[in-house]
Order: sequence, then C-alpha cells, then structure tokens
Amino acid sequence: MSLIERVQSILLRPKPTWPVIAAEPADAASIYSGYVVILAAIPAICAFIGWTLVGGGMFGVTYHLPIATGLMQMVIGYLLSLAIVYVLALIVNALAPTFNGSKDLVAALKVVAYGSTAGFVGGVFSLLPSLSWLGLIASFYSTYLIYLGLPVLMRCPPEKAGAYTIVVVVCAVIAMIVLGAVSSLFVSRGPMGFGTSTVGGPTLPGATGGGDIQIKTPDGATVTLNPSGMADMAKRMEEAGKRMESAQQSGDSAAAGKAMGDILGAVTGSGNAAPIPAADLKAMLPESISDMKRTSIDARGSEAMGIASSGAKASYEAGDKRVELSITDTGGLAGLATMAGWANMTVDKETDGKVEKVYKDGGRTFHEEYRKDGSHGEMAVILANGVVVAAEGSRVDMAALKTMVKGLDLAKLEATKRVAKR
Repeated sequence: MSLIERVQSILLRPKPTWPVIAAEPADAASIYSGYVVILAAIPAICAFIGWTLVGGGMFGVTYHLPIATGLMQMVIGYLLSLAIVYVLALIVNALAPTFNGSKDLVAALKVVAYGSTAGFVGGVFSLLPSLSWLGLIASFYSTYLIYLGLPVLMRCPPEKAGAYTIVVVVCAVIAMIVLGAVSSLFVSRGPMGFGTSTVGGPTLPGATGGGDIQIKTPDGATVTLNPSGMADMAKRMEEAGKRMESAQQSGDSAAAGKAMGDILGAVTGSGNAAPIPAADLKAMLPESISDMKRTSIDARGSEAMGIASSGAKASYEAGDKRVELSITDTGGLAGLATMAGWANMTVDKETDGKVEKVYKDGGRTFHEEYRKDGSHGEMAVILANGVVVAAEGSRVDMAALKTMVKGLDLAKLEATKRVAKR
C-alpha cells in the first residue's frame, strides 16, 4: 500500500484499517523510513513557511521569524518529533499489562505512528499561522485513531481502551510541552512574546499544471506544493530504509547508522553534508560597504542532534545608518531549506507604510520587506544550494540593501561544494 493510500485509509476508514496494519510485517526501521519521517516533515516544513514568510500579527503588531531562526526551529522540532514518536511507543508498550494488554514494541510503534497521522497532516494549517489552531483540532482526531488502534494492536479489552488512551494522551501532552520548551531555546520570540499570523484564510486548493497544488492567501501570498517531489523523497527514504534494515539484520551498526543518515539526507534533499566552514563565510564579509565601516564581526559553527550549521555576520555603521549582513549555511539541511523556504512561494503585498515581496530570480528566491519611509528594511536570498544571505538595515533604502547582498559574490557561494560528513 502506498503512503497516500495508507494516509487516506487510516483517516477515512480507521476501523477496518487497524487490523490490516496489525497483520503487516514491520520493524522500527520500516515504520520510520516509510511513514514517520515523511509525515513528520509536514508540520515542520509548513510551520517554517508560515512563520518566516507569511508571518502575522496580534494586537496590530506583525512579526516574521528570522530565516536562520526559522530553519533551526524547523530542524529541532522535526528531529524531536521523531524522537517523541518512539518515546510514546515505549510508554504505550510499558502500559500494556496495566490495561490487560500484551507488550509488543513494534505494535506500540504502529499505534503511535499511524495514530498520529491526523496530527501530522493537520500541520499543513501552519502555512497560515492564524489557522494553525485547526491543526490542534486535527490532532484530536488522532486521539480517536489511537483509541481504535489500542485494542487491535496491543490486544487490550475494548472496555479498557478509553482509560488506556487517556493515559497515553496525557503522556503525549507532557512530551509536547517538553518539545516546545526545547525548541524555544533555539527560537526568538516576537513582540511581547507572541507568535504571529496573517488574518484571513486560503482559498480552496486547486490543481495546477503537472499535478501541483496551489494555495492562495488573501494578502498576496501563493504557495505551490509539488506532490511528485514528495514522492521522490519517499522513494529515496524507502531505499535507505531497506539498507538500514539489511544492516541491522547483519549486525553492522556502522552501516545502520549511515543508512539512518541517508534517510535524513533523503528528507533534506542534499545528503548529510557538512556546512561551509564558518571561517570561509567570515572571509566573504567586507571590511566596509560604501561609506559604512564594519564595527563588529562574528563567525560560529554549531551542531544540534547531529545536524551541523555555520554562519557569519557583521555590523556596519555610518552616522545614523546601520546594516547587519549575515551568511548562514545549514549543511545537510540545505535541501530542506530550499524545499521548505521560498522556493515555491511568491508574495506581493503593500500597505500604506510597508512593502513585502517574495519572488524568484533564476534558481534563487528573494525576500524584500521594507518601510516606505526608509526607516527599516530587510533583504534576503536563498541560493540554489540552500545558503541564506541576508541584510537588515535602518535608514538604508532597499536598493542599497540589494546592492549589499548581491555584492557578496553569490555565484561563488552557490558553487561551493560541501563535504559529506564522516
């Protein structure tokens, strides 16, 4: 059964689908590679698009997550969600005897993985943060799916399924609180600590040429989703999953670890590559820009849960003019950055005092946001290889910010080859 067919069957016909799932041969590797790693990417990617591109507001205040922050939030949230699925499976398995069920870790993983389908798919509402609460409603349906699955997979009496489900849900809520707390360590807050969203909702999705799905928002944003790209990603993950399963059976832990890296590489689209060294990025930031002198410079590399990134930024000043230039490389997540970022989104929005645009120029995607009075402006570009170059300035017009960004030898950055991590 294909991924799409499984999603449809568990959501629309859960009662007859659970016995089918119970009878299928599986292990942790196949469940993750063929299902969890794909669906868990939906809320991570959609939240990245929603919070960095669409943005939003509360009490008249609008806010967008910075690109680098959004990327870090995306990967940390994604990897932690993969971990939480397994942790909840351990809990489901451990609780089975308490509710007169039978312990079976693979069965418990099936309950959590397939039962979480509604919550994963509901993550698409995060494309518009103002509608993200609908994702919470979708997750309630996952509670029902788990309730139906526990008697079938864990073989507990049906009359015990309700209490069993409640305990599992409480554990899930605690896990999500922990997830939010850990993710918040890497995410800056908006004004007054609030996240933001755009007022209004999308039009009904419609198919465009080539099977793409296009979503248009009332404020000028267009998001294009490419199902064939997801299918290609699923195929790569399936192949890596088979290699990992074979390695596990042979007892080759090193090969199994490499295969897991290949699975993550299939999600990211560029393999498990090391980022461009921070020192090299630092060397690309000039000592001065026009009449503005560099006042500070910083370069650093970091690694979280096996995913490395690097970055460099510099500040420039002249009188009341200030600019910060930054270059960020997410290494092996570069493919995910280009897929999840502005590669398939356009924005053309204008208010009395503010202009915002997202547009393609060749293989690059640009984001412009500035106030018409010239008091503040932001210019960023995601290069074809996933490297992000950004400029943020005060008392500097957008034309000047564009010149600064394009003056950083984008072609050289784009042509830089990453080295695979060992």
